Amino acid sequence: MARFIDIQTHDVRFPTSRTLDGSDAMNPDPDYSAAYVRLLTDAGDGIEGHGFVFTIGRGNDVQVAALRALEDHVLGRDVEATLADLGGMWRELVHDSQLRWLGPEKGIMHMAIGAVVNALWDLRAKREGTPLWRLLASLSPEEIVDLVDFRYLTDALTRDEALDILRASEAGRAGREARLLADGYPAYTTTPGWLGYDDDKLARLCREAVAEGFGQIKLKVGADLADDVRRLALARDVCGPDIRIAVDANQRWDVADAIRWVEALRPFDLAWVEEPTSPDDVVGHAAIAEAIAPIPVATGEHAQNRVVFKQLLQTRGASVLQLDATRVAGVNENVAILLLAAKFGVRVCPHAGGVGLCEAVQHLAMFDFVAVSGTVEDRMIEFVDHLHEHFVTPVDVRDGRYFAPAAPGAGTEMVAASLGEYAHG
Repeated sequence: MARFIDIQTHDVRFPTSRTLDGSDAMNPDPDYSAAYVRLLTDAGDGIEGHGFVFTIGRGNDVQVAALRALEDHVLGRDVEATLADLGGMWRELVHDSQLRWLGPEKGIMHMAIGAVVNALWDLRAKREGTPLWRLLASLSPEEIVDLVDFRYLTDALTRDEALDILRASEAGRAGREARLLADGYPAYTTTPGWLGYDDDKLARLCREAVAEGFGQIKLKVGADLADDVRRLALARDVCGPDIRIAVDANQRWDVADAIRWVEALRPFDLAWVEEPTSPDDVVGHAAIAEAIAPIPVATGEHAQNRVVFKQLLQTRGASVLQLDATRVAGVNENVAILLLAAKFGVRVCPHAGGVGLCEAVQHLAMFDFVAVSGTVEDRMIEFVDHLHEHFVTPVDVRDGRYFAPAAPGAGTEMVAASLGEYAHG
């Protein structure tokens, strides 16, 4: 009987502030970082589970400490029994009465739980010899809903409603999987849009994005309105009228400022406005969405749990839902969020900017297509061309599309040499 024998943690930081990759109105000098966890067993097969929390530098050590606080919940456990009941494991971690006090269900402990949960899914997928997206899509509707904690959700989504959604799409899974493998999943790129880039670099990267087949780009905005107008005019001129351009304020504005700013940018035919205000301000998102319609509001990368997503959907504050692979408590909670989006008929366009996020979140979007929503219509996964070389299974993005990974696992394992080279402290 195999057991978990060790949890290894790493504080990994990449100096992206030197080139201003990732810079935006609220985060001018990010160093893309990972609070990284490895789960080891005594099974003798050499297979490990890998997960991480994405941060942007300072405080990554605090996130690593939160990972270490979960050791007692994992070490010594039976591997097979744990992996066979990841819904139960999720509940045990999230509902620990003392750890829960630190949230509840938000902040560094919730994200640390997400990293451990994702590492467990990575281990299970590797042991079953399949990529995570295919593993999830192979589960029965009953097995999928067993992963979800419906506490706090039943006024919007019940277990029976979730089962109905999954059963309705079950018959078409094989055809959609074949389509995914043949055609890939649509992508958009934020690579041209970082706020610290000068106009020449912005124009060059816009041209490259169009040449690479992307139908949508995204620009960071919110620091200075005149600069935003100039940069959007430049991007629109380079890209032409047929390429969609989204903007991302990264939580910079108050509600009134957001409405005023977006009105000034409306002539550029915005694909959406992302994170226009505080990620916790559900009512504010709803007010902005009503005022700037029909321009969509996109949000979710900083939403702290499934309850906030539920409220954003109930109040119509988000018409583009941007789940994140490492912000909430891992795969299980993201399955709940995907089911909520399907219930409300809201499209999902995952956040995937930071180190490893593209590799991780593609599995969730592909699972959603095959087994939940059954569509890629007007849906895209974010892509930025940074730091993929540090992952054992880097994303395969070609012609503006993500092509489904075939390697076993969740895509979250970093190259061992990178863990050593970019270790902090």
